[in-house]
Amino acid sequence: MKSQIAEAIRLSLQPVAVYRSPVCPEGALQFREGVWACVVSMLTAAARGRTTAFSRDTVACQGGKVGLGLDTFQPGFIEYFLSVGGVGPKPGEHYKETPDLAWAYVQSLPHCPSPDYVIFQPLDQVTEAQPEAVVFLVNPDQLSGLATLANYDSPEQDNVRLLFGSGCAQSILYGLAENGKEGKTCFLGLTDPSGRKHMDKDLLSFTIPYRRFLEMEANAAHCFFQTETWAVIARRIAAGEKEAQP
Repeated sequence: MKSQIAEAIRLSLQPVAVYRSPVCPEGALQFREGVWACVVSMLTAAARGRTTAFSRDTVACQGGKVGLGLDTFQPGFIEYFLSVGGVGPKPGEHYKETPDLAWAYVQSLPHCPSPDYVIFQPLDQVTEAQPEAVVFLVNPDQLSGLATLANYDSPEQDNVRLLFGSGCAQSILYGLAENGKEGKTCFLGLTDPSGRKHMDKDLLSFTIPYRRFLEMEANAAHCFFQTETWAVIARRIAAGEKEAQP
């Protein structure tokens, strides 16, 4: 599927379709079993054209499993790891002030059970599967376009949310859950410092539940993307891409 939104915001990386599947696509890039790696690093791989797949066996990071809907947290460690530490070999991340606050966050996470595999696939390579969310990796100018478009046809002004969470929860789990309840909220993500270590410093994620993505795609042809104001920004994006080329 070719995205009009991607063209309008001069996206150099591809939009990433996210969906769950009982089978792994042939040739999909996967982590090796037992080897720790960050799930959000695979977003970049998918945005650059590689289909990637995840299962309970190939995701060694417990936070990654939860952020993909492949598992849930159990009490006794995670609430200390996210806050003050003191349990297990890892120091606390100090993202929450107390274990109680950390556990309240854990309990707030949507329960979004996945089948055997979660797939990241470049949107233009999706043929048979039904995407559940679409993730854009964007710079601030591109983010401004997506956030404005998300509010374009709505009487409410809070159609984009930034929720605390791991990078994979922000970019994947919240979008899957929103699509499952036929919601329209989009999610800004990759503000998690642990996830940001594995991302380009100028990129954030913008996740759109698939039903909402189709509506936004339809609006792209007759919204502010056709104005001179946006043309100025689009030219700046294009100029920045040329400067970044080796």
